Amino acid sequence: MAQFSQKIKRIGVFTSGGDAPGMNAAIRAVVRVGIAQNLEVYGIQNGYVGMMENKIYPLQLRDMANIIQRGGTILKTGRSAEFMKAEGRVKAAQNLKAAQIDALVCIGGDGSFRGAHALWEEHHIPVVGVPGTIDNDIFGSDKTIGFDTAVNTALEAIDRIRDTAASHDRLFIVEVMGRNSGFIASHVGLAGGAEEIFTPEGNTTVEKAVDRIKEAIGRGKTSSILVTAEGQKPGRAYDLADAIRKKSGMDAKVCILGHQQRGGSPTAADRILASRMGAAAVDSLLKGYCDIMIGTEGERLVQVPLDLVTKNEKKSQLDLLSLASILAT
Repeated sequence: MAQFSQKIKRIGVFTSGGDAPGMNAAIRAVVRVGIAQNLEVYGIQNGYVGMMENKIYPLQLRDMANIIQRGGTILKTGRSAEFMKAEGRVKAAQNLKAAQIDALVCIGGDGSFRGAHALWEEHHIPVVGVPGTIDNDIFGSDKTIGFDTAVNTALEAIDRIRDTAASHDRLFIVEVMGRNSGFIASHVGLAGGAEEIFTPEGNTTVEKAVDRIKEAIGRGKTSSILVTAEGQKPGRAYDLADAIRKKSGMDAKVCILGHQQRGGSPTAADRILASRMGAAAVDSLLKGYCDIMIGTEGERLVQVPLDLVTKNEKKSQLDLLSLASILAT
């Protein structure tokens, strides 16, 4: 955890990486808490791209009206290959200093925090991170903004699919987002009563899944739902369906939920989490702390050095997979 001594009068806030429901609630908290503490708050549009293109503008209290319930991010977001280069960060730092931005709040994921850490290390611009990603894969925080909404969105879809599966005695494979993280898949699978869950961290194989489905059919079960994380690219569910067909002759229907998990109005849990984290980020800067992320341990907010966040991998909860397997028998 780093500390700085200069007094801050003007802070900037931006969202970066993939959008997540609840980002607007975090922006709202940063702006309104900042202004309540006599700070000027500026928005940076399109993340690091906007930082390099000088898309920096003041935000007022009324700009935050009616955004807490909106998905996405009013500041827009994006990824930047140019900012990954030292020259890009120099340009961004020059624009921030020209705009008299004393410190930053970065709302995003692992890649965003790497950029934030570099701004502090290379240009001594104080930054506090707020974890916003539906994947929930950020080391140092039990929860990330958007995860609860994504899980509930996927769960609603699975509940509907199960009605169809039961009506037609079918096997469905439902693919959820998460890339190399199985948090969404494991939580949705457990909550949705999935018969099998495929995650990057788990040890489920097609052979095991086929055996379990056959055992379930032997006990009188007529329909099954399998949940899989998308992996490196969307469409893994089709590969699984094809493998199951070749192994067993069973026909598996595929449903890829895709980006709808990122959109929509955030749940109450995500709105509250985002509000608390945004407020804590401003408070940390006012107390002279930076190069940290605001995370959670249980219900408690904690400060985690960005260096630790970006160098460590968050482990998935394999106990959820074991429990889901037992409960689905």
